[in-house]
Amino acid sequence: MNRMQEKAILVGCGSKRDLWEIKSSLAELKSLAETSRCMVIETVIQFRERKDPAWFIGKGKVEEVAQLAAANQVDLVIFDQELSPAQVNHLEKILPCKVIDRTQLILDIFAQRAHTREGRVQVELAQLQYLLPRLTGRGKELSRLGGGIGTRGPGEKKLETDRRHIRRQIRALKKDLSEMKGHQNLFRTRRKKNNLTQIALVGYTNVGKSTLLNRLTGSNVLVEDQLFATLDPISRMLELSHGKKVLLTDTVGFIRNLPHDLIAAFRSTLEEVKEADLLLHVVDASHPEAREQMDTVEKVLTELGAAHLPMLTILNKKDKISSSVQIEAQPEQEMIMISAQDDQDLLLLKDKIDQMLTRENLWAQAEIPVDKGDWISILYRSAEVISSKVTGLTMQFQLRLSVESYKKLAPELRACIQMY
Repeated sequence: MNRMQEKAILVGCGSKRDLWEIKSSLAELKSLAETSRCMVIETVIQFRERKDPAWFIGKGKVEEVAQLAAANQVDLVIFDQELSPAQVNHLEKILPCKVIDRTQLILDIFAQRAHTREGRVQVELAQLQYLLPRLTGRGKELSRLGGGIGTRGPGEKKLETDRRHIRRQIRALKKDLSEMKGHQNLFRTRRKKNNLTQIALVGYTNVGKSTLLNRLTGSNVLVEDQLFATLDPISRMLELSHGKKVLLTDTVGFIRNLPHDLIAAFRSTLEEVKEADLLLHVVDASHPEAREQMDTVEKVLTELGAAHLPMLTILNKKDKISSSVQIEAQPEQEMIMISAQDDQDLLLLKDKIDQMLTRENLWAQAEIPVDKGDWISILYRSAEVISSKVTGLTMQFQLRLSVESYKKLAPELRACIQMY
Protein backbone atom coordinates (compact mmCIF):
# COMPACT_ATOMS: atom_id res chain seq x y z
CA MET A 1 0.00 0.00 0.00
CA ASN A 2 1.38 3.39 -0.96
CA ARG A 3 1.78 5.99 1.70
CA MET A 4 3.01 9.55 1.85
CA GLN A 5 6.79 9.82 1.78
CA GLU A 6 8.20 10.99 5.09
CA LYS A 7 11.00 13.53 5.40
CA ALA A 8 13.90 12.82 7.73
CA ILE A 9 17.11 14.18 9.22
CA LEU A 10 19.94 11.71 9.85
CA VAL A 11 22.22 12.18 12.87
CA GLY A 12 25.62 10.59 13.45
CA CYS A 13 28.02 10.97 16.34
CA GLY A 14 31.63 10.00 17.03
CA SER A 15 35.25 11.04 17.23
CA LYS A 16 36.91 13.08 14.48
CA ARG A 17 39.41 10.24 14.19
CA ASP A 18 36.57 8.05 12.92
CA LEU A 19 35.19 10.54 10.38
CA TRP A 20 35.46 8.13 7.43
CA GLU A 21 33.63 5.39 9.35
CA ILE A 22 30.92 7.83 10.52
CA LYS A 23 30.31 9.06 6.96
CA SER A 24 30.26 5.50 5.65
CA SER A 25 27.74 4.40 8.25
CA LEU A 26 25.54 7.45 7.57
CA ALA A 27 25.63 6.72 3.83
CA GLU A 28 24.34 3.24 4.59
CA LEU A 29 21.73 4.70 6.96
CA LYS A 30 20.55 6.92 4.09
CA SER A 31 20.16 3.84 1.89
CA LEU A 32 18.17 2.17 4.66
CA ALA A 33 15.93 5.23 4.98
CA GLU A 34 15.34 5.34 1.22
CA THR A 35 14.56 1.62 1.24
CA SER A 36 11.85 2.48 3.76
CA ARG A 37 10.55 5.08 1.27
CA CYS A 38 11.82 8.02 3.29
CA MET A 39 13.27 11.25 1.84
CA VAL A 40 16.46 12.40 3.60
CA ILE A 41 16.73 16.18 3.56
CA GLU A 42 19.74 16.71 5.83
CA THR A 43 22.58 14.84 7.55
CA VAL A 44 24.07 16.09 10.83
CA ILE A 45 27.35 14.93 12.39
CA GLN A 46 28.35 15.76 15.96
CA PHE A 47 31.95 15.15 16.99
CA ARG A 48 32.19 13.86 20.56
CA GLU A 49 34.63 11.52 22.25
CA ARG A 50 31.80 10.16 24.39
CA LYS A 51 28.07 10.01 23.76
CA ASP A 52 25.99 12.21 26.06
CA PRO A 53 24.12 9.75 28.38
CA ALA A 54 21.01 11.97 28.33
CA TRP A 55 21.05 13.75 24.96
CA PHE A 56 23.35 11.48 22.89
CA ILE A 57 24.78 14.44 20.91
CA GLY A 58 24.51 17.07 23.67
CA LYS A 59 21.57 19.33 24.47
CA GLY A 60 22.91 22.27 22.44
CA LYS A 61 23.23 20.16 19.28
CA VAL A 62 19.78 18.68 19.85
CA GLU A 63 18.32 22.20 19.92
CA GLU A 64 20.06 22.93 16.57
CA VAL A 65 18.56 19.76 15.07
CA ALA A 66 15.15 20.76 16.48
CA GLN A 67 15.34 24.14 14.69
CA LEU A 68 16.40 22.42 11.47
CA ALA A 69 13.54 19.92 11.79
CA ALA A 70 10.97 22.66 12.41
CA ALA A 71 12.24 24.79 9.50
CA ASN A 72 12.00 21.86 7.07
CA GLN A 73 8.85 20.31 8.56
CA VAL A 74 10.47 16.91 8.85
CA ASP A 75 8.57 13.89 10.12
CA LEU A 76 11.34 12.10 11.95
CA VAL A 77 14.95 12.27 13.11
CA ILE A 78 16.92 9.05 12.67
CA PHE A 79 19.99 8.44 14.84
CA ASP A 80 22.68 6.16 13.42
CA GLN A 81 23.28 4.31 16.68
CA GLU A 82 20.91 2.63 19.08
CA LEU A 83 19.44 5.03 21.61
CA SER A 84 18.77 4.19 25.24
CA PRO A 85 15.23 4.64 26.63
CA ALA A 86 16.44 7.66 28.65
CA GLN A 87 17.96 9.31 25.57
CA VAL A 88 14.75 8.86 23.57
CA ASN A 89 12.76 10.32 26.45
CA HIS A 90 14.98 13.43 26.59
CA LEU A 91 15.18 13.87 22.81
CA GLU A 92 11.41 13.77 22.41
CA LYS A 93 11.06 16.69 24.81
CA ILE A 94 12.88 18.99 22.37
CA LEU A 95 12.56 17.50 18.88
CA PRO A 96 9.22 18.38 17.21
CA CYS A 97 8.86 15.02 15.46
CA LYS A 98 9.33 11.26 15.85
CA VAL A 99 12.69 10.01 17.08
CA ILE A 100 13.96 6.58 15.98
CA ASP A 101 17.35 4.91 15.76
CA ARG A 102 19.11 2.62 13.28
CA THR A 103 17.75 -0.51 14.94
CA GLN A 104 14.14 0.66 14.73
CA LEU A 105 14.60 1.61 11.08
CA ILE A 106 15.94 -1.85 10.20
CA LEU A 107 13.06 -3.47 12.07
CA ASP A 108 10.67 -1.27 10.08
CA ILE A 109 12.17 -2.49 6.79
CA PHE A 110 11.94 -6.10 7.92
CA ALA A 111 8.27 -5.52 8.82
CA GLN A 112 7.69 -4.41 5.21
CA ARG A 113 9.66 -7.27 3.66
CA ALA A 114 8.50 -10.28 5.70
CA HIS A 115 5.89 -12.21 3.71
CA THR A 116 5.85 -15.71 5.19
CA ARG A 117 4.11 -16.43 8.49
CA GLU A 118 7.41 -17.30 10.11
CA GLY A 119 9.03 -14.11 8.86
CA ARG A 120 6.22 -11.96 10.21
CA VAL A 121 6.34 -13.69 13.60
CA GLN A 122 10.12 -13.27 13.78
CA VAL A 123 9.92 -9.55 12.99
CA GLU A 124 7.11 -8.91 15.47
CA LEU A 125 9.05 -10.74 18.17
CA ALA A 126 12.13 -8.60 17.51
CA GLN A 127 10.02 -5.41 17.55
CA LEU A 128 8.38 -6.29 20.86
CA GLN A 129 11.72 -7.20 22.45
CA TYR A 130 13.07 -3.85 21.28
CA LEU A 131 10.00 -1.98 22.54
CA LEU A 132 9.68 -3.62 25.96
CA PRO A 133 12.48 -1.74 27.79
CA ARG A 134 11.47 1.50 26.05
CA LEU A 135 7.87 1.72 27.20
CA THR A 136 8.50 3.93 30.22
CA GLY A 137 8.31 7.62 29.41
CA ARG A 138 7.36 7.15 25.77
CA GLY A 139 3.78 8.36 25.95
CA LYS A 140 4.55 11.03 23.35
CA GLU A 141 5.72 8.47 20.83
CA LEU A 142 2.98 5.96 21.62
CA SER A 143 0.40 8.64 21.02
CA ARG A 144 1.74 8.88 17.47
CA LEU A 145 1.31 5.21 16.64
CA GLY A 146 -0.97 6.00 13.74
CA GLY A 147 1.48 4.87 11.09
CA GLY A 148 4.71 5.76 9.35
CA ILE A 149 8.32 4.65 9.69
CA GLY A 150 9.14 3.10 13.04
CA THR A 151 5.51 2.35 13.87
CA ARG A 152 4.73 -0.55 11.54
CA GLY A 153 3.98 -3.99 12.94
CA PRO A 154 2.93 -4.09 16.59
CA GLY A 155 2.70 -0.29 16.61
CA GLU A 156 -0.34 -0.41 14.38
CA LYS A 157 -2.09 -2.51 17.04
CA LYS A 158 -1.89 0.44 19.46
CA LEU A 159 0.21 -1.39 22.03
CA GLU A 160 -0.70 -0.76 25.64
CA THR A 161 2.06 0.20 28.04
CA ASP A 162 1.39 -2.89 30.11
CA ARG A 163 4.68 -4.82 30.30
CA ARG A 164 2.90 -8.01 31.34
CA HIS A 165 0.74 -7.82 28.21
CA ILE A 166 3.79 -7.50 25.96
CA ARG A 167 5.63 -10.26 27.81
CA ARG A 168 2.64 -12.53 27.19
CA GLN A 169 2.82 -11.67 23.50
CA ILE A 170 6.55 -12.40 23.44
CA ARG A 171 6.00 -15.79 25.11
CA ALA A 172 3.25 -16.64 22.59
CA LEU A 173 5.44 -15.65 19.62
CA LYS A 174 8.38 -17.66 20.96
CA LYS A 175 6.07 -20.67 21.30
CA ASP A 176 4.91 -20.21 17.69
CA LEU A 177 8.52 -20.00 16.49
CA SER A 178 9.42 -23.10 18.47
CA GLU A 179 6.65 -25.04 16.74
CA MET A 180 7.78 -23.72 13.34
CA LYS A 181 11.33 -24.75 14.16
CA GLY A 182 10.04 -28.26 14.82
CA HIS A 183 8.58 -28.37 11.32
CA GLN A 184 11.85 -27.04 9.88
CA ASN A 185 13.82 -29.73 11.71
CA LEU A 186 11.49 -32.33 10.21
CA PHE A 187 12.21 -31.01 6.69
CA ARG A 188 15.95 -30.98 7.44
CA THR A 189 15.77 -34.57 8.65
CA ARG A 190 14.06 -35.58 5.41
CA ARG A 191 16.72 -33.78 3.37
CA LYS A 192 19.47 -35.54 5.31
CA LYS A 193 17.71 -38.88 4.80
CA ASN A 194 17.71 -38.19 1.07
CA ASN A 195 21.38 -37.17 1.39
CA LEU A 196 20.73 -33.94 -0.49
CA THR A 197 23.74 -31.64 -0.57
CA GLN A 198 22.90 -28.16 0.75
CA ILE A 199 24.58 -24.91 -0.31
CA ALA A 200 23.79 -21.54 1.28
CA LEU A 201 24.24 -18.13 -0.34
CA VAL A 202 25.42 -15.63 2.26
CA GLY A 203 26.65 -12.07 1.98
CA TYR A 204 26.05 -8.43 2.71
CA THR A 205 22.68 -7.08 1.71
CA ASN A 206 22.27 -5.97 -1.92
CA VAL A 207 25.37 -7.71 -3.32
CA GLY A 208 23.52 -9.75 -5.94
CA LYS A 209 22.68 -13.01 -4.15
CA SER A 210 19.15 -13.22 -5.56
CA THR A 211 20.38 -12.42 -9.07
CA LEU A 212 22.96 -15.20 -8.77
CA LEU A 213 20.31 -17.64 -7.50
CA ASN A 214 18.11 -16.82 -10.50
CA ARG A 215 20.93 -17.14 -13.01
CA LEU A 216 22.22 -20.44 -11.60
CA THR A 217 18.86 -22.14 -11.17
CA GLY A 218 16.65 -20.46 -13.79
CA SER A 219 14.37 -19.12 -11.06
CA ASN A 220 12.43 -15.88 -10.96
CA VAL A 221 13.09 -14.58 -7.44
CA LEU A 222 12.38 -10.86 -6.86
CA VAL A 223 15.45 -8.73 -7.60
CA GLU A 224 15.58 -5.06 -6.62
CA ASP A 225 18.39 -2.57 -6.15
CA GLN A 226 17.44 -2.09 -2.51
CA LEU A 227 18.66 -3.27 0.87
CA PHE A 228 16.89 -6.41 2.12
CA ALA A 229 14.93 -6.82 -1.14
CA THR A 230 14.40 -10.47 -0.17
CA LEU A 231 13.98 -11.40 3.47
CA ASP A 232 12.53 -14.90 3.64
CA PRO A 233 14.98 -17.69 2.68
CA ILE A 234 14.36 -19.19 -0.77
CA SER A 235 15.61 -22.63 -1.89
CA ARG A 236 15.96 -23.92 -5.44
CA MET A 237 17.52 -27.00 -7.04
CA LEU A 238 20.84 -26.46 -8.83
CA GLU A 239 22.14 -29.00 -11.33
CA LEU A 240 25.91 -29.35 -11.47
CA SER A 241 28.03 -31.38 -13.86
CA HIS A 242 27.27 -35.08 -14.35
CA GLY A 243 23.64 -34.36 -13.43
CA LYS A 244 24.36 -34.03 -9.70
CA LYS A 245 21.69 -31.88 -8.02
CA VAL A 246 22.13 -29.75 -4.90
CA LEU A 247 19.81 -27.50 -2.90
CA LEU A 248 20.79 -23.82 -3.16
CA THR A 249 19.33 -21.47 -0.49
CA ASP A 250 19.36 -17.67 -0.61
CA THR A 251 19.48 -16.30 2.96
CA VAL A 252 18.76 -12.85 4.39
CA GLY A 253 21.49 -10.31 3.71
CA PHE A 254 23.71 -9.15 6.55
CA ILE A 255 24.51 -5.56 7.48
CA ARG A 256 26.75 -3.80 9.98
CA ASN A 257 25.24 -3.39 13.44
CA LEU A 258 22.46 -5.85 12.68
CA PRO A 259 20.16 -5.66 15.74
CA HIS A 260 20.86 -8.44 18.24
CA ASP A 261 17.13 -8.97 18.81
CA LEU A 262 16.76 -9.52 15.08
CA ILE A 263 19.60 -12.05 14.95
CA ALA A 264 18.04 -13.87 17.91
CA ALA A 265 14.55 -13.85 16.36
CA PHE A 266 15.83 -15.04 12.98
CA ARG A 267 18.10 -17.68 14.45
CA SER A 268 15.78 -20.50 13.35
CA THR A 269 15.88 -19.20 9.78
CA LEU A 270 19.63 -18.70 9.89
CA GLU A 271 20.00 -22.32 11.00
CA GLU A 272 19.86 -23.02 7.25
CA VAL A 273 23.36 -21.57 7.09
CA LYS A 274 24.69 -23.90 9.79
CA GLU A 275 23.20 -26.94 8.03
CA ALA A 276 24.93 -26.18 4.73
CA ASP A 277 27.65 -28.39 3.26
CA LEU A 278 29.13 -25.34 1.52
CA LEU A 279 28.74 -21.58 1.91
CA LEU A 280 28.87 -19.27 -1.11
CA HIS A 281 29.91 -15.86 0.23
CA VAL A 282 28.80 -13.38 -2.43
CA VAL A 283 30.65 -10.05 -2.42
CA ASP A 284 29.93 -6.92 -4.45
CA ALA A 285 33.51 -6.54 -5.70
CA SER A 286 32.70 -3.11 -7.18
CA HIS A 287 31.73 -1.64 -3.80
CA PRO A 288 34.39 0.67 -2.31
CA GLU A 289 33.88 -0.97 1.10
CA ALA A 290 33.84 -4.56 -0.15
CA ARG A 291 36.53 -5.66 2.32
CA GLU A 292 34.65 -4.14 5.27
CA GLN A 293 31.42 -5.82 4.13
CA MET A 294 33.24 -9.15 3.91
CA ASP A 295 34.50 -8.70 7.48
CA THR A 296 30.95 -7.95 8.67
CA VAL A 297 29.59 -11.14 7.08
CA GLU A 298 32.40 -13.24 8.53
CA LYS A 299 31.72 -11.75 11.97
CA VAL A 300 28.02 -12.68 11.79
CA LEU A 301 28.91 -16.20 10.58
CA THR A 302 31.15 -16.56 13.62
CA GLU A 303 28.28 -15.45 15.89
CA LEU A 304 26.05 -18.07 14.26
CA GLY A 305 28.65 -20.81 14.77
CA ALA A 306 29.08 -21.32 11.02
CA ALA A 307 32.59 -19.94 10.48
CA HIS A 308 34.09 -23.44 10.32
CA LEU A 309 32.09 -24.48 7.25
CA PRO A 310 33.75 -24.75 3.82
CA MET A 311 33.28 -21.44 2.00
CA LEU A 312 33.79 -20.15 -1.52
CA THR A 313 34.06 -16.37 -1.79
CA ILE A 314 32.43 -15.12 -5.00
CA LEU A 315 33.59 -11.66 -6.09
CA ASN A 316 30.54 -10.59 -8.07
CA LYS A 317 30.04 -7.64 -10.47
CA LYS A 318 33.55 -7.82 -11.93
CA ASP A 319 32.30 -5.84 -14.92
CA LYS A 320 31.78 -2.84 -12.62
CA ILE A 321 35.05 -2.93 -10.71
CA SER A 322 37.16 0.23 -10.74
CA SER A 323 40.94 0.10 -10.58
CA SER A 324 40.86 1.59 -7.08
CA VAL A 325 39.09 -1.44 -5.59
CA GLN A 326 41.51 -4.15 -4.48
CA ILE A 327 40.47 -7.31 -2.65
CA GLU A 328 43.22 -9.70 -1.65
CA ALA A 329 42.50 -13.28 -0.74
CA GLN A 330 43.38 -14.45 2.76
CA PRO A 331 45.62 -17.52 3.17
CA GLU A 332 43.77 -20.71 2.21
CA GLN A 333 40.72 -18.67 1.13
CA GLU A 334 38.90 -20.06 -1.91
CA MET A 335 37.91 -17.20 -4.22
CA ILE A 336 36.54 -16.70 -7.72
CA MET A 337 35.71 -13.48 -9.59
CA ILE A 338 32.64 -13.44 -11.83
CA SER A 339 29.82 -11.43 -13.30
CA ALA A 340 26.42 -13.01 -12.64
CA GLN A 341 25.38 -11.77 -16.10
CA ASP A 342 28.15 -13.72 -17.89
CA ASP A 343 27.16 -17.25 -18.94
CA GLN A 344 30.77 -18.39 -19.19
CA ASP A 345 31.49 -17.15 -15.67
CA LEU A 346 28.50 -19.10 -14.38
CA LEU A 347 29.86 -22.30 -15.95
CA LEU A 348 33.23 -21.66 -14.28
CA LEU A 349 31.45 -21.06 -10.98
CA LYS A 350 29.52 -24.34 -11.26
CA ASP A 351 32.80 -26.16 -11.96
CA LYS A 352 34.40 -24.51 -8.91
CA ILE A 353 31.45 -25.49 -6.70
CA ASP A 354 31.69 -29.05 -8.03
CA GLN A 355 35.42 -29.13 -7.29
CA MET A 356 34.92 -27.98 -3.71
CA LEU A 357 32.15 -30.51 -3.10
CA THR A 358 34.15 -33.40 -4.59
CA ARG A 359 37.65 -32.40 -3.43
CA GLU A 360 37.82 -35.18 -0.86
CA ASN A 361 35.99 -37.73 -3.01
CA LEU A 362 37.13 -41.32 -3.19
CA TRP A 363 36.49 -43.88 -5.89
CA ALA A 364 33.83 -46.45 -5.13
CA GLN A 365 31.73 -49.15 -6.72
CA ALA A 366 28.18 -50.16 -5.87
CA GLU A 367 25.72 -52.92 -6.66
CA ILE A 368 22.05 -52.07 -6.01
CA PRO A 369 18.96 -54.20 -6.76
CA VAL A 370 17.10 -52.75 -9.74
CA ASP A 371 13.85 -52.63 -7.74
CA LYS A 372 15.43 -50.19 -5.21
CA GLY A 373 14.64 -47.08 -7.23
CA ASP A 374 14.76 -44.82 -4.16
CA TRP A 375 18.29 -46.02 -3.32
CA ILE A 376 19.43 -45.42 -6.89
CA SER A 377 17.93 -41.92 -6.81
CA ILE A 378 19.75 -41.13 -3.54
CA LEU A 379 23.01 -42.42 -5.01
CA TYR A 380 22.75 -40.04 -7.98
CA ARG A 381 22.18 -37.11 -5.59
CA SER A 382 25.01 -38.11 -3.29
CA ALA A 383 27.78 -39.07 -5.69
CA GLU A 384 29.27 -38.45 -9.08
CA VAL A 385 28.23 -41.48 -11.12
CA ILE A 386 30.97 -42.27 -13.65
CA SER A 387 29.27 -45.25 -15.25
CA SER A 388 26.41 -47.68 -14.70
CA LYS A 389 25.17 -50.92 -16.21
CA VAL A 390 22.47 -53.48 -15.52
CA THR A 391 23.59 -57.02 -14.72
CA GLY A 392 20.71 -59.38 -14.08
CA LEU A 393 18.69 -58.05 -11.15
CA THR A 394 21.29 -55.50 -10.05
CA MET A 395 22.71 -52.19 -11.29
CA GLN A 396 26.46 -51.77 -11.05
CA PHE A 397 27.95 -48.29 -10.59
CA GLN A 398 31.41 -46.78 -10.77
CA LEU A 399 31.35 -43.53 -8.82
CA ARG A 400 33.19 -40.89 -6.81
CA LEU A 401 31.86 -40.25 -3.32
CA SER A 402 33.01 -38.13 -0.40
CA VAL A 403 33.49 -39.73 2.99
CA GLU A 404 30.98 -37.27 4.49
CA SER A 405 28.33 -38.17 1.90
CA TYR A 406 29.01 -41.86 2.50
CA LYS A 407 28.47 -41.42 6.25
CA LYS A 408 25.09 -39.75 5.66
CA LEU A 409 23.72 -42.74 3.73
CA ALA A 410 21.41 -45.25 5.37
CA PRO A 411 23.29 -48.34 6.70
CA GLU A 412 21.56 -50.69 4.24
CA LEU A 413 22.65 -48.50 1.31
CA ARG A 414 26.22 -48.17 2.64
CA ALA A 415 26.37 -51.96 2.68
CA CYS A 416 25.99 -51.93 -1.13
CA ILE A 417 28.99 -49.60 -1.62
CA GLN A 418 32.66 -50.49 -1.57
CA MET A 419 35.15 -47.60 -1.23
CA TYR A 420 38.68 -47.98 -2.65
